[in-house]
Amino acid sequence: MLEVVKNEAKSQEEALNKCLEELNVNLSEVYYYFEEGVSGLFNKKKYTAYVVTKYDVKKFVKDFLEELAKRMNTNFMPEVNEKDGIITAIIVTDDSAVMIGKEGKNLNAIQTVLRQSLRKYGNFDIKVNLDISGYKARREKNIEREVRKIAKEVLKTKIEAKLDPMNSYERRIVHNVIASFDGLLTQSEGEAPNRYVVIKIKED
Repeated sequence: MLEVVKNEAKSQEEALNKCLEELNVNLSEVYYYFEEGVSGLFNKKKYTAYVVTKYDVKKFVKDFLEELAKRMNTNFMPEVNEKDGIITAIIVTDDSAVMIGKEGKNLNAIQTVLRQSLRKYGNFDIKVNLDISGYKARREKNIEREVRKIAKEVLKTKIEAKLDPMNSYERRIVHNVIASFDGLLTQSEGEAPNRYVVIKIKED
């Protein structure tokens, strides 16, 4: 479980500082969000800060994955780190093919359940990136390489390219790659799970 600390005050800063003092941590060590409300006869504004430490979130993710290993009757020790607010969990296992699934479907499902488990504790903006035996890292490099080839072709022919459906993580990779090309832009179209990216010539 995550320990969520909350405090009310007349300002967001005051409410947040109360939580930091209670936890004895600084701002860089926590995730937080605010809720706004009113109190008293004159409906004065009040703010409630909700705070969890990054240490607790990392422990939650590690415990979640270790429990998953038990339920799947497999063995692995997840490595969980945090950088720039993003939690990265890396699993190395002999059962990687089963855990990753076809086109990464099982991996994505595990990541989705993990994120939903964290959301039960509040509206924290916690980004979790799960990788199994380097699958996502290899997939990312393959996408980047293929997108660069397509981008050059679009620049040459001036004909837009519609890519295959991708999840939000993969679409973000495409958007980031194309952002480095002058004269091109990207646009996500369609509805999940068939949402895809279109690479277009940027009009003057």
